[in-house]
This record gives sequence, structure tokens and C-alpha cells, in this order.
Amino acid sequence: MLTNQPSRRDFLKLGAAAAIPFILPSRILSAETPPNSMLGVGIIGFGTQGHTLMDVFIERDIKILAVCDVDKISRDDAKAHVDGKYGNKDCAAYADFRELLGRRDIDAVIIATPDHWHAIITLAALKAGKDVYCEKPLTHNIHEAIEVMKAVRKHKRVLQTGSMQRSMSTFRIGCELVLNGVIGKLTHIDCGFGGAPRPCDLPEEKPEPGLDWDLWLGPAPVRPYNSRLRPRGAHHGFPDWRSYVEYGGGGNCDFGAHHLDIAHWGMGMDESGPVEIRPPEIQGDSYGCLLTYANGVTVRNVKKLEEDRAGALFIGTEGKVWADRDSFKFVRGSETITSQNVAAQKYLRDAKIKLIRTRSHADDFLARVKDRGRTVASEIEGAHTAIACHLVNLACIHNATIKWDPKKMRFVDGTGDKKWLTRDYRRTWKV
Repeated sequence: MLTNQPSRRDFLKLGAAAAIPFILPSRILSAETPPNSMLGVGIIGFGTQGHTLMDVFIERDIKILAVCDVDKISRDDAKAHVDGKYGNKDCAAYADFRELLGRRDIDAVIIATPDHWHAIITLAALKAGKDVYCEKPLTHNIHEAIEVMKAVRKHKRVLQTGSMQRSMSTFRIGCELVLNGVIGKLTHIDCGFGGAPRPCDLPEEKPEPGLDWDLWLGPAPVRPYNSRLRPRGAHHGFPDWRSYVEYGGGGNCDFGAHHLDIAHWGMGMDESGPVEIRPPEIQGDSYGCLLTYANGVTVRNVKKLEEDRAGALFIGTEGKVWADRDSFKFVRGSETITSQNVAAQKYLRDAKIKLIRTRSHADDFLARVKDRGRTVASEIEGAHTAIACHLVNLACIHNATIKWDPKKMRFVDGTGDKKWLTRDYRRTWKV
């Protein structure tokens, strides 16, 4: 077994990982296979989602070798959980993700940090030769999304975005019905999400020992500690960092990253995006943003869908399909079907278009690590969905209609501002 500790040279190389130039991506991945028969995994970030992913992956045919969190209580708790599962004390615990990435026996990393760290850690992991499972939204801004796509291609890695709705049958079958024309010509889509982030104005609280607050902030501006951003210890629930533009993307990048992803899937627009983004008619409203795509389909973010639920509602000239995580409804004429399996049996037996069918999101990632194929929510899907979410936020924050070229990934027709594509990065944390 290789040493658990990175060399100082490896560590220093990783420190600048996020600042390196990248080349244009391609969909073809390397055919190489992981060096170890038992995949070595590291997990970075231990809020509620990090613990959830740890519980999911620890049941698979992998070995969690290391955990990382800026809070000592959280990382010690995660280490104890892993050690308890394996019946040993072998799991390492790190405060700095660069030390974890320096380990040569780690083949893949799971990233469950707040959004403002996603791209920086992902890029460093790719450069270090690791495959990546990163929570959604894949990036904090548009520039980062473009760079992640380039880096995956350059380093020939496998990436899975945590948009796990693509691994749920309600959404997959719903999208297959749309793509195969069962509801006629698709005209528009309603998605249940909304809300842009705002500048952070939280008051200062006294930090307790054991939290590296400066490292938690990372590329974000310096500000005093507040427990609403990062509760201490092995907490449950979801902290409020997502509400603030310095760290997250509000509701538009939370459930927007889920439901816009499904909208893209059902439109066949995984490698594209909107050409126009209009803000809500009432400035400051959390809902009502309208996205228009080159195929003429429009997508609205609305407060309520079928049965006051979320999800995605596809409306066509001959019917409609609504899909949520545990609900489904297909309507055409006088017929209503509330089981996705019944709808599939009746209308998709001889379908020409079949989407990727996965047993689970984690299993799809691990299978693609082995065969070097493209995951169901790769960097391509993850980045283009993130870009759409960021465009919604920009339209809302600046109360401006934006024209966008999804192929060249730039503002057009005199709209937008290049400065909106990125952020001001603190210190060496640059992308």
C-alpha cells in the first residue's frame, strides 16, 4: 500500500491547481483504468449532504480512506463513522483539502462543500489525477463552469454532478415521453424553483476553537464568523450560506440546478442553454423568470406546479407530463396516467429515443470510473445547467434581459457585462 501522506512537493503543486490554464474539452474520455482493484475514495465537506453521500458510498465496493472538513468536530465525527463501519482506525482526517488530494492512493473524491468551493476543489482534484463526484450546482459562476469542462477533458477524468434526479425513473420516463413526441410538439416547461441570492449582511458572532474560518471563506471576501453560514460541529439541516451571493446561488441554484437540469434533459439541450433570459415582471420577485431556447421552447420558474408540488411540467400540443421525485402524471386527451411505469409500458415500448437508465447516481459514477465512460450527469450536463442557473440569477439581480450565445458561451446583442461571468477571488484561490 502506498503512503497515506502526500509529499511536500505534491502539496505545493496542488496549491496552485486552480490557477492553471486548460484546453478545450471533448466528449471522449481516456480508456485507462484505476490503479487499484478497490477504489480509494476521499470525501471533502461534512454538512448534511456530505454525511448523506458518505452513507451512500460507504455501502459500495470502495474504500473511504480520508475525510476532510475545516471544522475539527465534523471531521473527527466523520472519521469515527468511517472507522466504525470498517472496524479499524485507518481513516485519515484533514482540515485542508490539498493534503487529501496529495494522497496517491485516493482515486476519486466526493465534494460536498458550499458552492463557492466547488470549482476550486474540483479543478485541483482533476489536476491531481482524481475522478470527481461534485454536488450541484457544479460551480459558483459561469467562468468556473467553462473551466471545469475544459479541465475534465485535459486531465482525462470522470466527473459526476450530484444532479441525482437523472437517476430517478419519474424524471427519466417523463423526459423520454417528451423526446419521443408522446405529448406532441413541446411548447413550454414550468419548473418549481426560485429566489436569487443577496449580499451577506449577517452580524459577527464569536467563533469557537476548532474551526478554520479563514479556510471556510476561501475565495470569498473576509467577513466575521456567523453560525448561520457554518454551524459548529456535526450539524443537521442545511445552513443559510446558499442565500448569500458570496457563497451560493439562492433557490435558483438550489432546486433550479435540479429542475432546469431536467428541463434540459427533456428538451435534448444538455449541451446548450437559453438564448434569452428575462427577469420577473416584478423586480425582486423570487418567481417569474422566463428562459427562451433556440428551439422556441420557453421555461418559467413558478411557485406552484401540479398539486402544489415542485418538479418539472412539460406541456405540448397534445398533452403534458409532470415529474417530481415521488410523483408522476401524464395527461393526453381524456387519459391520465399517474404511474411512470404504466406510461412507459404503453407509450415507450418501441421508443426511438432511450435515455441512460441508472440504478443509482452513486453506482453510475463508480461504474463510469471503471469503464471511463460518460456519467449520466457529467461535467457537460452539470456545467450547462449551472450556467443556466447563473444566468437566471444575473437577470434577477441586475433586473435585466440577457441575450446569450450558448455555443460560444458569451453575452450578445449588447446585453450583460463580462464582469458578471466571474467573481473577485481572494488571495491565491483563483480560477
